[in-house]
Amino acid sequence: KLLAPEGVDVVLDMIGGSYLQRNIAVMRPEGRLVYINAMEGNSPQISIAEVMKKRLTITGSTLRGREYTFKKELAKEIEEKVWPLLDTGQLKPLIYKTFSFEDVIQAHELMESGGHIGKIVLVHE
Repeated sequence: KLLAPEGVDVVLDMIGGSYLQRNIAVMRPEGRLVYINAMEGNSPQISIAEVMKKRLTITGSTLRGREYTFKKELAKEIEEKVWPLLDTGQLKPLIYKTFSFEDVIQAHELMESGGHIGKIVLVHE
């Protein structure tokens, strides 16, 4: 809500479980929630009324079981369409904290605690 008070268009979720309600809360009307994993479980409680009220789309996908040619084409599209957005700063990953490789234990403890929003980055120098 701090970064996008009106809500976000797309949430890409790898956690699942209890994150569902949080995701719905931060989405703008007609937003999309895309699951690519369910590390916290695949049977969350859902408010169907909130999904209908915001006219949300909830979908998911996995690369497991996909053909090599599909994965290769997807990698090519990401290189062509996503990397330029990162290069120009139009797409910015939210980095919570950066650790040196020597501090990998602390980084892992932070990740396990769930007390962060954004990416935890390890830097190998």
